Amino acid sequence: MTAGTATDADLVAAVLKGDQPAFTELMGRHKGWLYGFIRRHVPSSDDAYDILQETFTSAWRALKRYDPTRPLDAWLRRIALNKCRDRARREAVRRRVFGFVGLSADAADSVADTAAQADDVQIAGETLRRLNDGIARLPGQLREALVLTALQGLSQREAAEALGASVKVVEMRVYRARKQLAAFLERTDATDLGRLG
Repeated sequence: MTAGTATDADLVAAVLKGDQPAFTELMGRHKGWLYGFIRRHVPSSDDAYDILQETFTSAWRALKRYDPTRPLDAWLRRIALNKCRDRARREAVRRRVFGFVGLSADAADSVADTAAQADDVQIAGETLRRLNDGIARLPGQLREALVLTALQGLSQREAAEALGASVKVVEMRVYRARKQLAAFLERTDATDLGRLG
């Protein structure tokens, strides 16, 4: 069996037998999507990279507890989500104790399309920034459910598994998140129009 044809469960079994390169293969398979998942939960790419490393470190330490009959990506997603929550709690405590207000990270990467008009690029970038700002303002549980389903493309069942909640709870959180996000976008549209008028 070669690394390219091995399943995640095969690689986990190999790691547990002492094959460290098998873990490197697992990280290579999952780091791209996992980084994108984490990036939606934290304000900066540096934080996302740190949490990605913490996630893989925790996965390495807990690999004996992984159930190979379940998808590895769901298990990794759950570890990463817990790391994101831990980071958010630490930041909240730091702000309360020290009165620290972190610099707001770019809400969106720059939008570049050489074929588009400069105004179109500016409008698209502003819309993306407002959307990301609205998502960031959602309460944690609502944001997590929305990110998992709408942005990461998970089914509500998969999101429920990652969140440790029922499908009905995820459905309600996604509904509330969309409602709050729509209200936020409406308010910012009205504010922008008021400035112009």
